[in-house]
Amino acid sequence: MSVDTRVDLSNGLENVPVFIERSSAVMTFPEFQYSTDNIQGPGCTADPTEVTLPGCSCRSRSCCAESCTCLRTRGRAYDSAGALLTLGPTDSGYCSPVFECNALCACSDACSNRVVQAGLRLRSEVYGAVNKGWGVRTLEAIPRGTFVCEYAGEVIGLEEARRRQLAQSSEDNNYIIAVREHAGTGAVAETFVDPAAVGNVGRFLNHSCQPNLFMQPVRVHSLVPRLALFAGRNIDAQEELTFDYTGGYSNRLPVELLSTQRDADIRASRSDGLQRKECRCGADNCVRLLPLDLSIINRE
Repeated sequence: MSVDTRVDLSNGLENVPVFIERSSAVMTFPEFQYSTDNIQGPGCTADPTEVTLPGCSCRSRSCCAESCTCLRTRGRAYDSAGALLTLGPTDSGYCSPVFECNALCACSDACSNRVVQAGLRLRSEVYGAVNKGWGVRTLEAIPRGTFVCEYAGEVIGLEEARRRQLAQSSEDNNYIIAVREHAGTGAVAETFVDPAAVGNVGRFLNHSCQPNLFMQPVRVHSLVPRLALFAGRNIDAQEELTFDYTGGYSNRLPVELLSTQRDADIRASRSDGLQRKECRCGADNCVRLLPLDLSIINRE
């Protein structure tokens, strides 16, 4: 009987191991601290691990919409199998937040409204992706709407995000993700997460202009959301996992506008002084440059 000697990147912190492909061992592996949770970083005024949301009093194994205060207030986000019911951002381009039952709820851990907090359930592997550095592929098939992993790291403020972006050289990877979501009464909430020094398997996911994952802010115990990644379509085993770094799900620019967008991005890369990197996702609708949220830099 053969013994699997692959290294678990998470060192046992995840429910299932996150493997590193043996043949990729010759590549220089980045140094970082593995964490399954977000941590509070500079400029973040709230502790992401602190329980601040109210809980329900449901005593059943799983909450039902008729009696659960969580579901009645926030709405049902998942079906009975734990798949997300609404896939991707709204027409406005902003996500609508999802709220799960939390540590103050009386329901059990088996409640169908506890999905992201249950942690990693799917086996994956970090590997050397051709022309893209490190990437992540799934080792099993993933149905549409399934939670895949979080994009965990330091939750930082706008000023710190700006400082870190401006301090990066052309050789540095930009890991900072900015997610904007509806916060009621027309307001928009922003969350900035940087997994460069502290993060999880999500930090190795590559961008694609035609991704198979999308990012959804999910609030569990804290008002600080977790940046959860869900399957936007059925995904085959051994397929690379990707998401759109801009926070969208798919680039739907009409074909006749793609060349115009590409030219604009190239001009921007020459003028913003940040030396944006070439996108190598290979999608038919690729805009040729990796996304960079210039609003972080240019905000008044």
